[in-house]
Amino acid sequence: MLPTIYSPISFEGMDHYLELLHSNKSQASDYSFANIWGWAPHYHLEWRFDGTLCWIRQMRPEPAYWAPVGPWHEVEDWQERPEMAPGTRLIRAPYALCEAWSVELGDAVIVEETRGQWDYLYLASELATLPGNRFHKKKNLLKQFQKQYSYEYQTLTGNCVETVLNMQTEWCRWRDCESSEALLAENDAVARVLAHWNDIPGLCGGIIRIDGVPVAYTLGEPLNQDTLIIHFEKAAGGIKGAYQAINYLFCNDMGTKFTYINREQDLDDEGLRQAKLSYHPADFSKKCSVTVRSM
Repeated sequence: MLPTIYSPISFEGMDHYLELLHSNKSQASDYSFANIWGWAPHYHLEWRFDGTLCWIRQMRPEPAYWAPVGPWHEVEDWQERPEMAPGTRLIRAPYALCEAWSVELGDAVIVEETRGQWDYLYLASELATLPGNRFHKKKNLLKQFQKQYSYEYQTLTGNCVETVLNMQTEWCRWRDCESSEALLAENDAVARVLAHWNDIPGLCGGIIRIDGVPVAYTLGEPLNQDTLIIHFEKAAGGIKGAYQAINYLFCNDMGTKFTYINREQDLDDEGLRQAKLSYHPADFSKKCSVTVRSM
């Protein structure tokens, strides 16, 4: 039985949720099942199923609704939904839905772009080949890594989960995650997703070892037939070119089946923004926040 009142994210509703997710290509990376499952404790995420829609609610750090998942282009009675009551704030809403609400609800909604939440979309073919002068620096770092180290790349499988968890623990120790709430939350999300490697459809990834020691890994998930999301990507410190190598090798391994690689948001972090821009995104999956007004 699917919950019609807000309840914790669960595997019991996963299959139906994925059907709703795949019914609309305008959804963003936030709504992949691995994301809502992995980050559920941090944001205290809950969901409820409402006909052809699934609504997601977060209770931390402040209460807010996420955009509904499903064929929302078919919905005509938005103002009858409790999530669209006056005073409601909705976040992480795909731009196409924000535009539809603006047309259908007019002055009843205030729409604001949230640049830090935009997903970065890259052509998979470019990340797998690093063509032209635009990628000159990335290619040089990759070549330095390939020349300096005797490495092995392996497609991630269930047999590698413990290895990745151990590497994530070491990475967290190196980065002093204990001093950062954000890094601790991410560490918990990684562990929560990997613990259900065999339960979440489509999880994929890659790992690089040098002399048998894991030095980089990536973990991803298809969003739809066209787009592959990279959720987590980590490399050991002091190994020049390791990040460029894991990105390149993984995109050659798994990315060639897709048109786009979605590397998620920069959260208004300037360093992260510059790093993501340096790979020359082909597009963005834009998102907005929406406030419902009394009329």
